Amino acid sequence: MRKTVLVLVETVDDYLPMLEQAGYRLIRAPSPQLRADAIQRHASEIDAVLTRGPLGLTAAEIDALPKLQIICVIGAGYEQVDLAAAAARGITVTNGAGANASAVADHTLALLLALLRDIPCADASTRRGEWNRVISPSVSGKRLGILGLGAVGQAIAKRANLGFDMPVSYHSRTLREDVPYTWYDSPLHLAEAVDIMVVATPGGANTQHLVDAQVLEALGGKGYLVNIARASVVDTDALVAALEQGKLAGAALDVFDDEPAVPDALKAMANTVLTPHVAGQSPEAARDTVTLVLHNLQAFFAGEPVLTPVSQ
Repeated sequence: MRKTVLVLVETVDDYLPMLEQAGYRLIRAPSPQLRADAIQRHASEIDAVLTRGPLGLTAAEIDALPKLQIICVIGAGYEQVDLAAAAARGITVTNGAGANASAVADHTLALLLALLRDIPCADASTRRGEWNRVISPSVSGKRLGILGLGAVGQAIAKRANLGFDMPVSYHSRTLREDVPYTWYDSPLHLAEAVDIMVVATPGGANTQHLVDAQVLEALGGKGYLVNIARASVVDTDALVAALEQGKLAGAALDVFDDEPAVPDALKAMANTVLTPHVAGQSPEAARDTVTLVLHNLQAFFAGEPVLTPVSQ
């Protein structure tokens, strides 16, 4: 029997025909109103939901979908999916771990280079007809700390270590025996040991404000923060204060607490680089993401183990 997938995401449209060609019926609902309407009109038809971390799927929505069997989340994060409600119904949840890791890692290095080399300001001043040859720090050889060493964190570490001769350290819940990098037992101890900290851990209650005022102070006045994960991992008020007070040299951010709103304080600063949550977006990443969703759906409906299950 043909399975029906409710698609809540709006970033992989070009590759959704892959699902249709595989025999799935898609109901596209990429806005809050379309989402509510689709659930109300098609509740009894929906077998699967395709969403992403910030869009999630609530307990009420799960309860309203009697045929729902699997929730596929694109990207690594699934912070707004009600895992307890899914588990209570025996609904499988998968994520997109690793599918966009290369794109996110590329964007991370781009942010890091733009921040340290002050490229946005140099570009803007040159376009104004100025010729400001400002001396900026090198990236090569800087000590890099990565908060979270999953697929994205490892891709960042590889680029930084092999491409820029950066000594790499990391913090994760447990020491990894399969990587050549130095492990620290807390974000604070990691911050004390590095020049640049990259946030690459999923959002959610367990990582809320892991990077707080104390961690930012440990990074210090010559330290930098790059966040390509979730804004919730960093205390934004503490970050703004550290930047304003010179307790941190700069920050590059691809994620924000109340997207698409960005705090005016961050926009007004010369020592920030800001992008609109696009680190994981590229044609290649979208293709690989939808391919992984397809493989998970095919495995699930064939009664086989899914490729990237989320623990519930």
